[in-house]
Amino acid sequence: MATPSPSSPLPSAAAPTPERILQYAWGFAATHALGSAVELDVFSHVAQGKTSPAALARAVGGEERPVRMLCDALVGLGLLTRTGAAGPLGLAPDAAVFLAKGSPAYLGDFIVFHAGPLMDGWRSLTETIRSGRPPIALDKPSEAQPFWDRLVDALFALNVRAAMQVGEELARRYPGKALALLDVAAGSGVWGLGAALANPGIRVTATDLAPTLEHTKRFVERTGLGARTELLPGDLRTLDLGVARYDAAVLGHILHSEGPEHAKRLVERVGRAIRPGGTLVIAEFVPAPDRNGPPMPLLFALNMLVHTTDGDTFTAPQMTAWCEAAGFRDVVEMPAAAASPLLLATKR
Repeated sequence: MATPSPSSPLPSAAAPTPERILQYAWGFAATHALGSAVELDVFSHVAQGKTSPAALARAVGGEERPVRMLCDALVGLGLLTRTGAAGPLGLAPDAAVFLAKGSPAYLGDFIVFHAGPLMDGWRSLTETIRSGRPPIALDKPSEAQPFWDRLVDALFALNVRAAMQVGEELARRYPGKALALLDVAAGSGVWGLGAALANPGIRVTATDLAPTLEHTKRFVERTGLGARTELLPGDLRTLDLGVARYDAAVLGHILHSEGPEHAKRLVERVGRAIRPGGTLVIAEFVPAPDRNGPPMPLLFALNMLVHTTDGDTFTAPQMTAWCEAAGFRDVVEMPAAAASPLLLATKR
């Protein structure tokens, strides 16, 4: 056996390992394993009692070996449970809530979207970094509509619990008061409709482009809130929102697609539309003030790089400054039942 030379010492136990780097490099594997499991409806089948690879293979129309291998991976990821090598499969608590069809919080369509269309934009990341131009700019209606038609409906289940928190908070702030709520760039309508489900005093005005409001209409019907909802078609950047017309407004995950200048102007326009004493709610992915973490908001900024012209994620101090310049005070952060917090500001 060759003896290591003094110039090539053996690595010590404290030396860096490639484990973390390899985990990141293999991040795509977990995304695609989860996406395939959702497309095959594995989690729903397990919830219905098909708890062996053989039973699942029959249910999905596949062969037992590849189904077993997928289940092994899902057990390793902690999404399926199993005792021993051959015990019955079960669902982890979060998988039962978010990945089994029939659950009101089902996120399957959102997961499949990430494993498919969203991946296409990320494949262009290197070229986008070089050129500064995304392959498709989702902030341009002429390019974005097919993308939004795939994504909009899937976002309802993702955000409805946080939207209901908005309704509860508005009830706390304005007890017993009837409230006019503006939902800007409403998409599925989740932020306004969710708030209205939790607060019977809320009437919603949902704005978006006319093709997207067709999606909103479906969720208005599903929630039974037609009598308390008005649809206002128009372009986000040019639509007249009025002056002192609303008691509250929600910017639900829209600022990040606008870029800093358009985002600031949008906060100003929405500020004019809110009555004194009213509330602005902003839902956003919020990086730390020094932008050194956490990872999710910073990775989402890259998502905006490959999908929008000027989009980014913004820190709480940035958004607070925009709110204060638009006539708001008392900007506070509130944890939400979602992947990001809420910022709330009061109109002076």
